[in-house]
Amino acid sequence: MSFIEEIKQRAKKEIKTIVLPEAEDIRILKATEQVLKEQYANIVLVGKQEEIEKKAKENNLSIQGAKIVDPTNSENYEEYVNLLYELRKHKGMTIEKAKELVKDPVYYGMLMVKDEEADGLVSGAAHSTSDTLRPALQILKTAPDTKLVSAFFVMVVPNCEYGEKGTFVFADSGLNENPDAENLSEIAISSSKSFKQLVEKEPKVAMLSYSTYGSAKSELTEKVIEATKLVKEKEPTMLVDGELQLDSAIVPEIAAFKAPNSPLKGEANVLVFPNLDTGNIGYKLVQRLAKAEAYGPLCQGIAKPVNDLSRGCSSEDVAGVIAITAVQAQKK
Repeated sequence: MSFIEEIKQRAKKEIKTIVLPEAEDIRILKATEQVLKEQYANIVLVGKQEEIEKKAKENNLSIQGAKIVDPTNSENYEEYVNLLYELRKHKGMTIEKAKELVKDPVYYGMLMVKDEEADGLVSGAAHSTSDTLRPALQILKTAPDTKLVSAFFVMVVPNCEYGEKGTFVFADSGLNENPDAENLSEIAISSSKSFKQLVEKEPKVAMLSYSTYGSAKSELTEKVIEATKLVKEKEPTMLVDGELQLDSAIVPEIAAFKAPNSPLKGEANVLVFPNLDTGNIGYKLVQRLAKAEAYGPLCQGIAKPVNDLSRGCSSEDVAGVIAITAVQAQKK
């Protein structure tokens, strides 16, 4: 069974409700039809009911069973205006501003999750990452045990002998541009937990660089070395090593030559990139050249499950991220 099929089966064991605030996007409606057909989550579509139903009908899609909520005439509108005002008044929020923001489907969806009318939210097909994460951080806040919100991809590479049978976590591939050593260590710790939660196997974390064990020396390599040291201090039982080049991290034969004392032994399944350039380029290379499934950017560190989508996502990608979000909600 594939990674995503296993995730769907786990989602079915405890059905969760996921909000989709981009309900007029055809990919979202196709994913909704798929999720409802396979019955692994309840779906709330936020937007104008007439427009959503019209677009579904035009594309011969059945979304019967999905709940459609229009913020402008919702029975919870006034309640959510007051909720947003109370959450943000210390930051200068006014009732008038709250009234406008609650009409925004993303803000409304986040308030549904905050109010426990839904368990998680998926957005990003038609919004930037900041448009998704800003309301998430304003309304849901960070998780109690997290110092940094970061983003990762679950990469599933077909016919691949590396990682966990071709499954990896790549981080940060969607959010933090140039993390310092402290933030890089937090990304590694969060990514290890995410891998354990979703893949249910032991995380083996590689702190990646263009250098292996001092084969080169610069500010860039020193950052990764320091981050690795911090991870080991914070989480002594975590299986982590660095700085490592990619081949030293995932190819046992190369690791035996370049890093013979590495505890990873060339079997890394969580790859922590030194900055967003390398993380984003890396995931897209693997996705396109290896025809890998790429689920994300998935968020870690937010108090409730909220996941971002790549604007180039397919309906299948959306359906997969909905399943992942549902499983994350079970753990919460």
